[in-house]
Parts: sequence; structure tokens; C-alpha cells
Amino acid sequence: MRIDKFLKVLMLIKRRTVANEMADEGFVLLNGRPAKPSSKVKAGDVLELDMWNYYKKIELVAIPERGSVPKKDVDKYIKVLEYRTKET
Repeated sequence: MRIDKFLKVLMLIKRRTVANEMADEGFVLLNGRPAKPSSKVKAGDVLELDMWNYYKKIELVAIPERGSVPKKDVDKYIKVLEYRTKET
């Protein structure tokens, strides 16, 4: 699955277009390297999201096979390794 779709499906980023822009601008890292929106993700990968108000590092546990994932099931697909807020 493409990284931009993965971020949208798991509601880590609200819209896929925003996920594309974030990746293009270098705010999304895949296994420590800047990710392109079309980068493929797999279980075991580590994603880092450097958002304007927080930083989140997650490990991908599984990749969803269907489109939308209910909010209550998100923890089945990712494991949060680090989360910190930024001062604004």
C-alpha cells in the first residue's frame, strides 16, 4: 500500500492530498529516510510524522486490506513508539 493512502486509511492524516504534501515537503520519514507519497509500506516499517504541533514515531504492525479502518481498530495496525507535542 502507498504511504499516502496508508496515512489516510488509518486517520493519521485527515486527507490524502495533505499526506502527499507532507511527504513531498519531507515531513514524513520511512525507516529514517524521507518518503515519497508513492513509497510502499509493509509490516515492520517505522514511520515518523513531523507535524506542526506534534512528532509521532510509529511501527507498522499490519497493513489493512480494505479501504477504511474504524477508529477503534487503528491499534491493530500501528504501534506508537514515540509521541511528543511541540510548543507553539
